[in-house]
Amino acid sequence: MFFFDTNSFLIHKELSDDIDALENNKEFYSEEIKKDKTFIDKMKDSNEVEKFAREKYYLKKENEDIYIIEHEDSLKKPK
Repeated sequence: MFFFDTNSFLIHKELSDDIDALENNKEFYSEEIKKDKTFIDKMKDSNEVEKFAREKYYLKKENEDIYIIEHEDSLKKPK
C-alpha cells in the first residue's frame, strides 16, 4: 500500500538518493582538501614556490633566458 503525501515512498527514495549524492560529494571534497593541504605545506618552502612559478607560469629571474623543449611524444595530436 502506498501513500501519496509527505511520507510517501517516492519522496523517501528521492531524499535517500540526494543523501547518497551529497555523501559522495563530501568524500570527493575531503580528498581535494587533503591534496590542497599537502600543496600548501609544500609551498611553504621558497624553493618549491620558485619551482612552481617557473613550471606553471613560465616566470624567470632577471637576466635569465628560458627555453622550453617539448618532445614529440608529449605533444597533443589533433584529431
